[in-house]
Amino acid sequence: MALRSEERPDAAIRELGKLVLLAKAWRAAPDDAELKRLVSTSETRDQILANPDAVKVESDWEVLGEKIEARRDGLVSHATWLLDLKSPIPRFAVLLDFFPASAGRRSGAFAPGDRFKARLVFYPSRIPLRALVAERLGDASPGNWPDFAPNAAGDPLAAYAAFQDGAPWLSDCPILLPAGAIALDEKDGAWWQAANDSHGIALPVAGSVNQTLLGLDLTVTAALWNGARLELLASQSSIGRLNLS
Repeated sequence: MALRSEERPDAAIRELGKLVLLAKAWRAAPDDAELKRLVSTSETRDQILANPDAVKVESDWEVLGEKIEARRDGLVSHATWLLDLKSPIPRFAVLLDFFPASAGRRSGAFAPGDRFKARLVFYPSRIPLRALVAERLGDASPGNWPDFAPNAAGDPLAAYAAFQDGAPWLSDCPILLPAGAIALDEKDGAWWQAANDSHGIALPVAGSVNQTLLGLDLTVTAALWNGARLELLASQSSIGRLNLS
C-alpha cells in the first residue's frame, strides 16, 4: 500500500509469483537448507559455525546501513548490510537480528560507516548473503570504497539479474550504482539518475529523500533493489560519505 495505486497490481503479482516459485522449489526439495530456512525454521548459530560447507570470508568490512521492518508475527527484523572492502568485485553480507516489537527499538552492535576486520560465516545459500560474525579481528582503517571491477556489460542491474536467476523468490538485492544524482519528478517522487546521460538508466527511490541530497554528485551509491524501488544505503560523494538508510 506504500506504492502508488497504479503500481499496486504489478507489485501484488510479483510477490505472489515469488511465493509460488518458493513453494514449488520447496516441494521439490523439502530438505534443502535454504528453502527450509525461508519456509519454516532456520539453523542455529552453532549449526552454521560448525557447517563445513558454509562459506567463510575473512576481510575488512564496512557497515553500509540498516533496514528495520515490523513483521506480522510480532517480531522486528533488523538487517545490517555490509560491504567487503577487499574483494575485487562487489561482495555484500547481511547480519539479521530479530526481537519482539514490544521491546522497542534496540541499539545495534554496529553503526553506519563503521569499519572492522572480521571473519564472517555465510548461511548456505544459492547466493550467500546472510552471515554471522564468527570473530572480530579489530578495526579497519577509514577511507573511500575501493574501485571494484565493473561487470562486463556495464549494466548496474546485471547483479540483480544474476540474483533473480539464482534465487527468484528473494527480493532485496544489494547493488553498487555508478556515478549519478537524485532528482524529483512532477509528483515529487525521487529518482536516481545515471550521470552524463539524460537518457540513461533511472531508478525510482523508495520513500522520501532528504532535500539536501538533491543534485549532489554521487560518485558511487550502495542500495537495495527489489525490481521496483531502490532503498538507498550509502553514497560516496563530492562532500564525503553519506549515510542514507
